[in-house]
Amino acid sequence: MNFKDHDLSAYQEFEGILYDEMPLRTPSNERVDGLHAVRITLNNPAQFNSYTTEMIKGVIHGMRRASNDRACVAVVFTGAGDRAFCTGGNTKEYAEYYAGQPEEYRQYMRLFNDMVTAILHCDKPVICRVNGMRIGGGQEIGMACDFAVAQDLAMFGQAGPRHGSAPDGGSTDFLPLFVGIERAMESCTICEPWTAHHALRIGLVSRIVPALKVDGEYVPNPLAITDRWIDDMGDIVFGRRKQGTAAAEGKALLKRGEVDLSRLDEEIDRLVYQLAMTMPGCLTKTIESLRKHKLEHWDRNRETNRAWLGLNMMNEGRAGFRAFNEGTKECRDADFLLLRRRLAEGARWNESLIEEILAKAHGRRNDEKVARS
Repeated sequence: MNFKDHDLSAYQEFEGILYDEMPLRTPSNERVDGLHAVRITLNNPAQFNSYTTEMIKGVIHGMRRASNDRACVAVVFTGAGDRAFCTGGNTKEYAEYYAGQPEEYRQYMRLFNDMVTAILHCDKPVICRVNGMRIGGGQEIGMACDFAVAQDLAMFGQAGPRHGSAPDGGSTDFLPLFVGIERAMESCTICEPWTAHHALRIGLVSRIVPALKVDGEYVPNPLAITDRWIDDMGDIVFGRRKQGTAAAEGKALLKRGEVDLSRLDEEIDRLVYQLAMTMPGCLTKTIESLRKHKLEHWDRNRETNRAWLGLNMMNEGRAGFRAFNEGTKECRDADFLLLRRRLAEGARWNESLIEEILAKAHGRRNDEKVARS
């Protein structure tokens, strides 16, 4: 049959994005002819797979291409390597180009919004393969997916208010639907990360699998026992240990082991096959109906959020992203308490104030004689 071409344009390569077809496999590992999954990979491991402007375009294009692929069963959205799925927007690009340019960032946020929408509108089920940290904007694009399967060393969380932004690229819309308003409030404001075990327990992910191999055998995340929210689960998995020694023992075990994501890929293959063993039209309609709960909030808020995020690049965003990008290993934060004190004194946002609150991140002492603005 001669099919119509419904793509807007021919596919092109985008720097930082990999687009691959993965064979559909049965539980006995037999290849199914004529069907496959599509894997879209954020390929920027040196910067924890943070997405650049060009990478966002690649994700949008990839989701649209996979939607129109008649032989595609599902989309697997992941990151390169074993350290991070995605840590959000590229802070170097934010700090060096978008900081102080609200209209440029507003255009950038149009692309970001379109990326989230492209995931939510994809005509195939979208699985987030959480191969490592899922933080900030990475958490947001991960929650836009239909399923999340994680290796159990992964961490989940937000970063917005600590780095001069608000998690308005999806987390303030999606996270309460996953974990409830109280947990969402704590995650989005305090920005303390969650372990994969905790994420599974509260319903943020569908499945987790071990990734750490010690002496050739998989072991659960040895640091999960130090998570204050899952001590009871930790006791079941690891046996009772004194909390004071658990972290040291866990770190030693991590150092001895190696990360192997074979189990993660096996679980992804299993889920893709389970999805393939359904009526395609009924599956698509079911997914679209469930997505409406996310879309209701996303469509209502994304444009006003975009406008605010653009304007925010004139002050707190400008300072926060610069602090992270220019900061030392010991400190990548602006001086929050100094900022609050200076604003309470009536200081105005200007270059002098920004430099003053960046002194801590730059590793220099603040001169109390700095001219007050």
